[in-house]
Amino acid sequence: MNEPVKIYTIPTCSDCNYAKRYFTENNVPYEDLNCAENPAYPEEVWKLTGKQVVPTIVINGEVFVGFAENLTDIQKLLQG
Repeated sequence: MNEPVKIYTIPTCSDCNYAKRYFTENNVPYEDLNCAENPAYPEEVWKLTGKQVVPTIVINGEVFVGFAENLTDIQKLLQG
């Protein structure tokens, strides 16, 4: 990977927490962009997706809305 995974989250989102746990357990560097703490992050999510949904995950420029339903594609991308 060229840069850490970016994951837009909120603290109460179980899918967000699952994604962060997955990245941590698999030694995947990530940047947690907490939308509840920084009002600029929801705006970034909107620009990326046209939605306000978390988790929104960006891996090497590829955008995923949601984690569990995209896990297979995320795994493939992370494996190179």
